[in-house]
Amino acid sequence: MEDNQIIEHLFRRDETALKEIEHQYGVKLKRLALQFLGNEADADECLNDVYFKTWNAIPPERPEHLLAYLMKICRYTAFGMIDRKNTQKRNAVLVELTSEMEQCIPDNSANPQQEELTEAINAFLSELPKETRMIFVRRYWYGDNIAQLAELFHCREGRIKTVLFRTRKKLAKFLKERGLFHEKQ
Repeated sequence: MEDNQIIEHLFRRDETALKEIEHQYGVKLKRLALQFLGNEADADECLNDVYFKTWNAIPPERPEHLLAYLMKICRYTAFGMIDRKNTQKRNAVLVELTSEMEQCIPDNSANPQQEELTEAINAFLSELPKETRMIFVRRYWYGDNIAQLAELFHCREGRIKTVLFRTRKKLAKFLKERGLFHEKQ
């Protein structure tokens, strides 16, 4: 079943849409949830929440890219689970990713133009060489660790760290040039 057909089934409140989502995208969503949560039980719980949130969000939402929409819900759901489980003790992976990205992405309270920021980041990513873009997205969207990236891209961990460091610096500069990011004082 095509994505637009799945969305139409959701608009008609037909539960077969959820079965089709699970059939087509369940493995990818679970892999993403596992990446952040680290265990099967939590990943399964996360997936159930994703399906429930999708059911409640469509309609009125009509996502242009269903898999990207589902993965976004999955990421936010996983982060919410991490926050609830570790109110006092933050997950090291999430803290690491957040601190790395704070170097180049403004915080929302200082910059409420979220749509403009999103467009700028997408423009930046589209200008990157394919491998650099893939490394950056795998790290900051999928949450892959340095060792996983080194294995995936058949290189040393040091090279991955260098690519990520330089790309964050370029992103910060790119956003500063557009007036979307000012260094913290």
